[in-house]
Amino acid sequence: RIASSAGIKCVPGYDGEIDDISGALKIADDIGYPIMIKASAGGGGKGMRIVRNSSELLGALNLSRQEAKSNFGDDRVLFERALQSSRHVEIQVLCDHHGNAFHLHARDCSIQRR
Repeated sequence: RIASSAGIKCVPGYDGEIDDISGALKIADDIGYPIMIKASAGGGGKGMRIVRNSSELLGALNLSRQEAKSNFGDDRVLFERALQSSRHVEIQVLCDHHGNAFHLHARDCSIQRR
């Protein structure tokens, strides 16, 4: 939300409440397949599922919610358009209370072990 409000182009998605499967289907259709379901409170890949078409949505949504609840105590999920042939690159930045900051260079996290 912060990036979007700053005018930064973001991956299309939805992070509001998903109440039922008909609403989920409409949201996914609006975003466009394939979509990625992610745990709202999560990280580390837990609760993530790629959904390639509407027939996969219900099963993936239920599994993502169950995994999110068991790992994070929160079954809320968000939808994003799944990016094909993309890389996950992170830049870690260290800062102190004196205003000093430096980066630890970029690292490719595209392939990580759980």
